[in-house]
Amino acid sequence: MAIHPIYGRITGPIVMVGCGSIGKGTLPMLERHLQYDKSRITVLDPKDEGRKAFCETHGARFIQKGLTKDNYRELLTPLLTDGGGQGFCVNLSVDTGSTDIMELCNELGALYIDTVNEPWLGFYFDSSKGPAARSNYALRENTLAAKKARRPGSTTAVSCCGANPGMVSFFVKQALLDVASDMRINAREPKTKAEWADLMRQTGVKGIHIAERDTQRCKYPKPPGVFVNTWSVEGFLSEGMQPAELGWGTHEQWMPANAHTHETGSGAAIYLLQPGANTRVRSWCPTRGAQYGFLVTHNESISISDYFSVRDASGAVVYRPTCHYAYHPADDAVLSLHETFGSGKMQENHHILEEDEIVDGIDELGVLLYGHGKNAYWFGSQLSIEETRRLAPYQNATALQVTSAIIGGMVWALENPNAGIVEADEMDFHRLLEIQRPYLGPVKGFYTEWTPLAGRPGLFPEDIDTSDPWQFRNVLVR
Repeated sequence: MAIHPIYGRITGPIVMVGCGSIGKGTLPMLERHLQYDKSRITVLDPKDEGRKAFCETHGARFIQKGLTKDNYRELLTPLLTDGGGQGFCVNLSVDTGSTDIMELCNELGALYIDTVNEPWLGFYFDSSKGPAARSNYALRENTLAAKKARRPGSTTAVSCCGANPGMVSFFVKQALLDVASDMRINAREPKTKAEWADLMRQTGVKGIHIAERDTQRCKYPKPPGVFVNTWSVEGFLSEGMQPAELGWGTHEQWMPANAHTHETGSGAAIYLLQPGANTRVRSWCPTRGAQYGFLVTHNESISISDYFSVRDASGAVVYRPTCHYAYHPADDAVLSLHETFGSGKMQENHHILEEDEIVDGIDELGVLLYGHGKNAYWFGSQLSIEETRRLAPYQNATALQVTSAIIGGMVWALENPNAGIVEADEMDFHRLLEIQRPYLGPVKGFYTEWTPLAGRPGLFPEDIDTSDPWQFRNVLVR
């Protein structure tokens, strides 16, 4: 039997919000790596569907109740304070107001972590809100305002620490160090945000793709009318129906006709008047090579561009990399998206592939730093379903990349309990990757000569910019 390191101790109660595919994988990881009183862990979920029996198997109390804007204070306050010690809220559910919950946790002195900056139910599909108000940019600005309003030394709340957003921000820093070293840029490892941004500027990186290819295959064909995915269908559809968003770099010379900027905030991103799950971009991953990915909005697309922005003395941005998701999900999920947009409605039936349903495949998730002197460099995890089965129970490759990041973020919060609200870009990436690496399969870097102009123009004329392959004009599939 493998001996797993214990990274820390939680002295108070634990409340895990949500027990879907990620929650189910997280619970045994908590048991492996953290000390806590098992009689003081509670799982909240609006659905049972076997969750109660599962939780009881792991010694956790299950309450079939969902958090809402009206009840979250009433439900969470006694659960996070009962019995003394410092509580820990682990928010792994959709439709839960992340900023509101982390602020309550601060009032109670409880630690907090989530994997996505979630709004309350109805936000994503609220037709009374304009696209800008339904964006991840708006959600992040709300959280940043709460961060700014906090007093120094407030209780740690880790915002957006899953695989992506989360782990990919750690990959960006390691990839940047690799590129700088290979380009023989003589610089010590940065210690501050300004130093990291300056190093990226020195390397000449024009942009970053969160480049992912999920090749996990199910033994059964996808049934009609069912959305099949390797992780939360509700989560994917919610973010996929938001406007496509991307961090917008200073090297860009062209902007799509349906693109808009934001009037307030950091100004690090733009959004398109079309859903991300129906917006394709050209990208590259090591195993399958060039691919079409979906430009689905994610918090890291904005936070990474913002973190690596260089400003002059007046505060004006003089350098910023473009950053966006370029996601090729499992083939069954691609078919499900085609079905969704083809029919004009979302499927009522959802199915998340269980570990025992998957025949083979990997989730190849990394970051592609492009436009520098060595063209493009991909760095990330190549985790297979076979290795996942050996490493942890109840999970496919996609889920394990997320749950290992959650454990890493929880450990970091325990080690830094008074850091206030933090994003993954601000955390110690060395420590986080040290905790995650045993669960990520091969973690490697690959250079490529591929660019979005490869094979173009073909048989038909194209509106491309041949002077700079890495213009978004060439990346976007139009």
